[in-house]
Amino acid sequence: MRRRRSAPINDRQWGRPTALGSRIPLASLIQALAVAEYLSFYRAANALGVSQSSVSARIKGLEQELGILLFERNTRGVRLTEAGRLFVEAVSAGVDQLDRAVKTAGMAAHGECGRLRIGVHALIPRSFLAELIERYREGHPGIDVEITEGTARDTVMQLRADRLDIVFVAGTPELPDCHSRRMWTEPLVAALPERHRLAGQPAVTWADLAGETFLVRHGGTGPQVHDHIVLRLAGRWPASSIQRFDVERGTLLSMVGQGFGITIFGAATSLLPSSGVVFVPFADEPEPVPFSAVWSPFNQSATLRNLLDLANEMDRADPAGLSRRDSFRQAAHL
Repeated sequence: MRRRRSAPINDRQWGRPTALGSRIPLASLIQALAVAEYLSFYRAANALGVSQSSVSARIKGLEQELGILLFERNTRGVRLTEAGRLFVEAVSAGVDQLDRAVKTAGMAAHGECGRLRIGVHALIPRSFLAELIERYREGHPGIDVEITEGTARDTVMQLRADRLDIVFVAGTPELPDCHSRRMWTEPLVAALPERHRLAGQPAVTWADLAGETFLVRHGGTGPQVHDHIVLRLAGRWPASSIQRFDVERGTLLSMVGQGFGITIFGAATSLLPSSGVVFVPFADEPEPVPFSAVWSPFNQSATLRNLLDLANEMDRADPAGLSRRDSFRQAAHL
C-alpha cells in the first residue's frame, strides 16, 4: 500500500503554511535537552524539578508535533535517534543564543554594555569633561564610548539626527526639542603672546584689549567666541579686528605664541601645553563661562542616565569648582 504524503502544516485561522517553532513551547525544548543529557526521563525530571510523567508527556507531544522520533525507549533508559541527535544539537545552540540575548539585553538595560556617543567642543586633559569621561569609562568598561568633536551647531544637529546621544556645549542653550543641564563653569581668560604688553598683568579688562587683533576658530567654540568678542568690544575704540582660521585649538595657541594676535578661552585651555603663551584672567567679565549637556528627551538609555548621574556626583563633590580653579591657576603660571 502506497504511503500518502503528509500535507504541510497550515495556520488554522489563515490557512497559510507556518513554522513549527512558533507552536513548540520553550519548556518542551528545555526538557528535551535535559533528557538528551541524562538519557533518562527520571533523572531529567529530578534535575528540572518536575515530575517524570510531565517530562514523558512533553517529549511525546514534541515528537508528535514534529512527526519525528527523537528518543528510542527501552528498559535500560533512552537513547537519541540520529534525527534526535541533530535536533538536540541545533536546539542547544539556539538556547545558548537565546540565553546570551537575554543576558545582553539585561546588561544593556542597566547600562553595563552598549555604546555612548558623545559630541564635544574639545577634550582637554584634566578638565571637567575629560575627568567625567575618564571616570565613566573606568566605571563602565563594557560601554564603547565614541567621541565626536565639532561646533555646537554641528553636534546638536547630529544629536537630533540620532547620531549622538549627548553633546557638551558652551553656554546654556534653550532648545525646545532637547533637554539640557548646566554642568560646569570656567573663568574666561585672555591668551596673549608672552611678550605682549599685558602679559605680566594679574588681570586684564576688555578696554585693555581694544584695538587688538583677535584670532578665532571656525570649528569648536569658535562661533560663540566670535560673538562674545563682538559683544564685549562693541563701541570701544580703537576698533579691533577678528580673523577666523580653520585650525585646531593647538594650532591657534601656537599662532598666538608666534604673535599673530590674541584670543580668549575658557580657563581649561590653560591646562594644555602651550609654548610662548600667557593666560590672563579678565577683571571685568561678570560671570564664568557655563558649559551644558544637551540630549534628546526620547533617549531613555541607561548608558546616558549613568553619565548624567556621574556628572551630578562630581558636581556635588566640588560644587564651586575649587579644585579645577586651582589647576587653572597653576597652569596659567607655568
